[in-house]
Amino acid sequence: MSRLASGVVLVTAYEAPLDPEGPRGEDAGMTATSFMSVSLDPPLVMVSLREGSRMDDLLAEQPFWAVSLLSENQRTIAGRFAMKGRVSDRLLFADIPYVRGEATGAPLISDALATLECRTEQRVTAGDHTLVIGRVLNASVPGADAGPLAYFRGRYRQLG
Repeated sequence: MSRLASGVVLVTAYEAPLDPEGPRGEDAGMTATSFMSVSLDPPLVMVSLREGSRMDDLLAEQPFWAVSLLSENQRTIAGRFAMKGRVSDRLLFADIPYVRGEATGAPLISDALATLECRTEQRVTAGDHTLVIGRVLNASVPGADAGPLAYFRGRYRQLG
């Protein structure tokens, strides 16, 4: 499957605090290359999450999440959120420009090619992954005219 080129997205969600009087909630993010449009009517998208990953666990608890379609200029962001054994997500978001989605509260990366806010419609177990199908609540095109960031043969690539 490394011969199949795919786009690169950042999937994000806001994890609300367990105790309203306690510490603030936390943002979570993960790089994904298994993301696709499922339907235009209704607008549905799908992302594949490794079973038991932090994002899989979080989206099993709450239904709101977002996707930022990364541009060729955002390779560093993709690499940062794909690292194994990485530091806390709070530190990873620290110097990345983003806005908070109105519908989901999740971070939407500034200058992404497009951003989507979603609500989970269905979760399907598929081998060692969970396919999360989400209804698109909001969509925007905030980004520059850069090309997309692609993933092919185990590396990030630019088209063209």
